Order: sequence, then C-alpha cells, then structure tokens
Amino acid sequence: MFKAVFLDFYGTLVHEDDVWIEAICNRILASSSVQATTGEIGRFWWDSFSSRFIPSYGNAFITQRKIELQALEETIAFFESTCNPEELCRILFNHWQAPPLFEDTVAFLRAIDVPPIIVSNIDRNDIEAAIQHNGLAFEHIITSEDARAYKPRADIFHQALHISNLKPEDVLHVGDSLTNDIIGAHNAGIRAAWINRKNKPTPQHCTPDYTVQSLTELIPLLKL
Repeated sequence: MFKAVFLDFYGTLVHEDDVWIEAICNRILASSSVQATTGEIGRFWWDSFSSRFIPSYGNAFITQRKIELQALEETIAFFESTCNPEELCRILFNHWQAPPLFEDTVAFLRAIDVPPIIVSNIDRNDIEAAIQHNGLAFEHIITSEDARAYKPRADIFHQALHISNLKPEDVLHVGDSLTNDIIGAHNAGIRAAWINRKNKPTPQHCTPDYTVQSLTELIPLLKL
C-alpha cells in the first residue's frame, strides 16, 4: 500500500507547451534565411535544450528559464532567424504559469486518499503560479530548483522523500516522461506509473511498473 504519490506536473496534470513550441518553430522558420523545416528547427531546439540538463547540477545548476533562453538563442542563431529570443520565451513562460488542466486531473486528486506531492523539472515561481492559476493544492512541492538537479537524477526524488519523511517503497511516482519520470524514479528505488495518454509503444530500455492512459486508472492503487 502506498503512503503518498509523487506527481510530475507538466504533461501529467496539466498540458505541455507543445502547441506553443510548434507556433514558435513556425515563427523561426518564417524569419529564417536558411532552408529548413519546422521539424528540423524543433529537433535542433530540443537537442540544444536537453543537452543543458545533464551538466546543470549542484553548483553548476541553471534554472529552466535560463536554459530555455540559451537554447532559443542558439536555435535562432543557427537558423539565421531575426526572431527575438526573449519575446519567444515569454510565450512559453506565460504557458508555464497558466497551463490548462487535463480533464482527469481534478477527479483524480479528489478521489485519492494519499497525499499528492509534486516532483517537477521546473522553476519554483512558475509551478507555484500554475498551481494557483488552476486552484490546486499539494502536500509538498519539490522542484529542480530546490534540489539543484533535474530528473532523471535521483537527487530530486531523494529530496522529496526526505521532506515527506517517506521511504522509496512508500511511494508511487506518476509521470508522462519515460526518461525523466520512470527511469528517474527507478534511479531512486521508487515504483513508477507511466501516464501514456497518446498510447505510445513502450521501448525495451524502460519498463514502467504501471502503464495507464488516464490518471483515474490509478485511483484503486492510491485508496487506503
């Protein structure tokens, strides 16, 4: 029986910024002097963004806002676009602070009996604004900024366990990212549920303890 549930936030409880990412890629393409596609721009941007997570740790930690700005600056320069990276970042930051809920989020949070605890790769100010915007409440909120580490490093999960006074076997972590959430939780010895809303195939390198398409499927696991 689980004593608490750790929850990823973006992509799990609220919508990711996919729509805005696509819009930004279109803007970069429209102002670019390089032959490219929006797919190529998106892949370059993602590679630039994600590569900064690995060295961003401990004393070298950089907030997600700074990483996003650096990645967009590099992407805009590579594709010789005239876009303003700070202006494009503001589009994302506005979404981060006011993302829409998934339809099953409120029903899930109301039905479970164990305390919900947020464990998220985001800056604290952004997630607090998003939680307030959606009228939600959680037992604890642990961010990458607090742990000075990003998932899938175990550090952020260890900090969440310490703050909640729980052991790894007491907790189920729920998230939409196989790398960050499932592998990250397993790195800390925590069982993990993959919220697979788009019915993606499960790769061989990662095996979630549970796979669901809706949060409400997890309610029986989290009832006392």
